[in-house]
Amino acid sequence: MGLWEGFVFLAKKLGYLFFSAGSAFSLTSLACAFCIAAGFFVLRRRRKNRSVRIRTIARALFPKRITASASHATDIGYFFFNTFVFGLILGWAMLSYEVVSNVAISQLVGIFGAAQPASLPEFAPRIATTLALFLAYELAYWLDHYLSHRVPILWEFHKIHHEATVLTPLTMFRIHPVDGLVHANITALILGATNGGVKYLFGDTGYQYAIGDANLIFVLFVHAYVHLQHTQLWIPFRGILGRVFLSPAHHQVHHSSDPVHFNKNLGSCLAVWDWLFGTLYIPGKEAEKLRYGLDRPQDSRHDVHSIARGLVEPFLRVFAHLSRGRLSLPFGYPVTWRRWLPSRTARAPAP
Repeated sequence: MGLWEGFVFLAKKLGYLFFSAGSAFSLTSLACAFCIAAGFFVLRRRRKNRSVRIRTIARALFPKRITASASHATDIGYFFFNTFVFGLILGWAMLSYEVVSNVAISQLVGIFGAAQPASLPEFAPRIATTLALFLAYELAYWLDHYLSHRVPILWEFHKIHHEATVLTPLTMFRIHPVDGLVHANITALILGATNGGVKYLFGDTGYQYAIGDANLIFVLFVHAYVHLQHTQLWIPFRGILGRVFLSPAHHQVHHSSDPVHFNKNLGSCLAVWDWLFGTLYIPGKEAEKLRYGLDRPQDSRHDVHSIARGLVEPFLRVFAHLSRGRLSLPFGYPVTWRRWLPSRTARAPAP
């Protein structure tokens, strides 16, 4: 790749990331997150009869202890790595959503015979497909997240995300490539199977409602509050809302180093799968005093803010465990390499 081709590649990546309406990190979604955060802060100040100034809002939303932290600097590094480097190796290692969908359709045809077109208005199958794929994505996200916390090998790679000691929207990029590949493949498998099933059910080849090739419902959630999940703003959803939607406070609890919060709130936008599978923790109205990151021994030489170590050490830890014929769950719960899941009696300690 020449210099000009490299420049064009980088420009296209940044253009899609920031300017595509369907991007999970578009400027429009970030602007919406900023407006909602500022409005929430102003409303809270007004309720306490406190003055509101632009400088006060800026200090509250961009506190120096976060923006100047080593953890935030590391998130920026992962942003560039996962945007420009990881994208080059993603394609060859990922299942094809379209292939899985076509396989699902062919299998259903082989079992039940050819699909019959449904006598419904055109918009009905498209609405059903849009909703089904959104729910399927949420299920795939929950399942991948659950396995990443429960399967020792996967946890070694996923813990990179939980080593962040402060939360900002850029923390979403703080993932290991292996963790990203597992997520992408699980998502492709579940979404592809769901898409094939829905198309067979309606006998229709229509597509979901989308914005920039992204599910319309997901894009709306990204513009509503998903970015605020990786912030210090305590915005909880209570009651039935807290059982259906995953508020910013829900996800902040997920990052907590308090054992009470371990393995809770594993969803993305919705809390329904956590509610259904027993991993839901509904945050209180008042902000909890949370500490982020992973507790390590005082003499530990592991630098959680080193990108190079973060990318290499998970492989070394996995190989070391395998060479001893066993794996260890976080904080010293052993599991033999032949048993990929911990026993039901062992407490899963990953945050």
